[in-house]
Amino acid sequence: MPPNLTGYYRFVSQENMDNYLRALDINVVLRKLVCLLKPDKEIIHTGDHMVIRTITSLRDYIMDFDLGVQFEEDLGPVDGRKCQTTVSWEGDQLVCEQLGEKRNRGWRHWLEGDQLHLRMTAEDEVCVQVFQKVK
Repeated sequence: MPPNLTGYYRFVSQENMDNYLRALDINVVLRKLVCLLKPDKEIIHTGDHMVIRTITSLRDYIMDFDLGVQFEEDLGPVDGRKCQTTVSWEGDQLVCEQLGEKRNRGWRHWLEGDQLHLRMTAEDEVCVQVFQKVK
């Protein structure tokens, strides 16, 4: 049985965000701004339904979805694109596949103790973020 990810998580660290954003064709000014942000995550996980809020001082991004069901995700606030997104479990990892203009786009969330890990991919770039559970 997969873990329940419900909780509020504070940003701890990130690696390779600038190159990840470059792979998404984000302009240099916005890349620099995003690299300065320290987002929090709030996850509500109820059965096969999840809401993941990424909370920043600039803008919040909310994903509201059913596991295993493809939906059109509007990534306009991120990079101006739309893609066909499916989120499902692979063992203890929550895996998101985003089909669209960019190859190999998606992410994985998993827990290690009370830390939430996020591995985001686009093209050949990988960005890793770590968050600490606070409630």
